[in-house]
Amino acid sequence: MSKGQLHNSGEHPVIRADVDASDPELLFDHLYENYEPMVERWVRRLAGPSAEVEDLIHDVFVVALRRRGEFRGDAKVSTWLFRITEFVVRKRRFRRKLRQCLDVLHRSHAIAVVPPSPTPLEVVEQRQQCARLYAALDRLPDKYRTAVILCDIESVAAEEAGQLLGLTANAVWVRVHRGRAMLAEQLNSSQGRAAV
Repeated sequence: MSKGQLHNSGEHPVIRADVDASDPELLFDHLYENYEPMVERWVRRLAGPSAEVEDLIHDVFVVALRRRGEFRGDAKVSTWLFRITEFVVRKRRFRRKLRQCLDVLHRSHAIAVVPPSPTPLEVVEQRQQCARLYAALDRLPDKYRTAVILCDIESVAAEEAGQLLGLTANAVWVRVHRGRAMLAEQLNSSQGRAAV
């Protein structure tokens, strides 16, 4: 491998000079074409079903383009993009929660919610389960939430998740185990509240 070339197993080659000095549009096109499906999958899993996926994907690649000079080549491009994706999603989730809190504080009167049109029972149940799951996931600390999403929902191996998160495989399993326990507790308590 020549100096400055990034090429790890399973990665698309990116030349260091391209990252630092080439036309930003060309770099953006290259990153987007090669990594967009992977980033989209991460965004869908980390942000949940109600996220504006296309906006988040765009934000990830804009941040990657702006920070291209910070990429040292010590890790895979996919690891670098995952960390950017995780940051962008976490920032969006924080902003959404902040807006919701501010909306509640500044609302002078309640807005009538129009119920959705009737759907088949199976679709409703699936949406409720998904919403309950993501609500419980939202209540988990980020380090456990990310580990559970990567290993249990995304089916990423612990070793690969460890590379993405900068942890050992054992540390990932510890976070997954603790995250599962917290998630089960959250889901059980939400079922208990729903039954009452």
